[in-house]
Amino acid sequence: MEKENHDNYIYMGRTFDAMSITDDSCAFSDCKSDRSGELTSASTESRCLSIACATEHSDDVIRQLVSDLESGSIDEQKEAAMEIRLLAKNKPENRLKIAKIGAVGPLISLIYSPNLQLREYVVTAILNLSLCEENKEVITSSGAIKPLVFALKTGTSTTRENAACALFRLSQVEENKTAIGRSGAIPLLVSLLEAGGYSAKKDASTALYSLCSVKENKIRAVESGIMKPLMALMVDLESKMVDKSAFLLRLLVSLPEARKAVVDEDGIPVLVEIIEDGSRELKEIAVAILLTLCEDNAVYRRMVAREGAIPPLVALSQSGTSRTKQKAETLVKLLRQPRSGDIGARA
Repeated sequence: MEKENHDNYIYMGRTFDAMSITDDSCAFSDCKSDRSGELTSASTESRCLSIACATEHSDDVIRQLVSDLESGSIDEQKEAAMEIRLLAKNKPENRLKIAKIGAVGPLISLIYSPNLQLREYVVTAILNLSLCEENKEVITSSGAIKPLVFALKTGTSTTRENAACALFRLSQVEENKTAIGRSGAIPLLVSLLEAGGYSAKKDASTALYSLCSVKENKIRAVESGIMKPLMALMVDLESKMVDKSAFLLRLLVSLPEARKAVVDEDGIPVLVEIIEDGSRELKEIAVAILLTLCEDNAVYRRMVAREGAIPPLVALSQSGTSRTKQKAETLVKLLRQPRSGDIGARA
C-alpha cells in the first residue's frame, strides 16, 4: 500500500505535498480489485451481496453461475459475471474455488462480447481472481493475455483500467512479461498513461513499470512515445504522478534510445529542477537519471551544466544521504571535466 506520511517540498515554483518514497515498492501500489462501480439496481445489489457473503453450498452457487456464463442470455451472463466478481472480491478464499470450478475459461471468452457492460464485469471478475497467486497460471494458460489487451483497447474507461490492472497482476509472473509485451499491450498502456484519468494513469504506470523490467518492453515503451507523457506528468503536480513517473523513467534510461528521448522531450530542465527543489527521494532519482545520461555523452554533460545543475548538485553532495552524496559528487566531476576531454565523445 502507498504510505500515508508526506513531505512538503517546493517543485517548479510551487509547494507540493508529496508521498514519502523510500523505494519503488512505495511508489507503485498494487492495483485494487473491483472498480465496476455501482450495481444496476437495489434488488440486484441485495441478491449479489447475499450470494457473495454465503458460506453454505457455495460450490453449487458457483457451478450455476458458470453455467449461466456459458449458456445464459446476455442479461444472465451479466448477472453471473457480476456475482462472480463480488464473490472474488469479498472473500479471498473464494478466488481459488471459483477458478477450480471452471469459471476462468467462460469469463475469458466473454471479453469479446459486444456488450460493453458485460465486458466490464467480466474483466473485473478476472482482475479479482488474479489477486490469488495460484490463479495467475490458470488465467494465463487459459489464454487471457490477448483478450485482456483487446479489453484494454476497446472497453469502457473502467474496463481499460481493470484490464491494465489484470495485466499487471499477470506480469508479476516473470515469464508472462514478454508475452504481454508481444501482444500489443505497451502502446495501449502508454496511451492510457497519457490520456487517462488519475486511476488509469496510476494503473498504466504500475503495469508499465513491471513490464519494462524486460529490455524488449523498454524498447517498445520508448518507441510508443512514453517519454512525452512521462515528462508531462513530472511537471504536472496536480497529476500526483511525479514519483511514479520518476521511477519509471529511471528504469527506462538504461536504453540509449530512452536517453535520447529524454533530451528530445526537454527532460533535462525538469530533472535539474527536481534536484533543486524536489523531495529527498526525488532528488536521488533525478541525480541517478542525469548521471546515466552524462556518463558517456559529452553533449548531454554540457547541456546539464548549462542548465545550472552544478550548484544544486554541490549542495546535495554535502547534505544528501550517503548514496545521493556519492552520485552527486560523481556527476559534478563529470560536468566539470575539461572541454578537451570531450574530444571524440559520442553525441
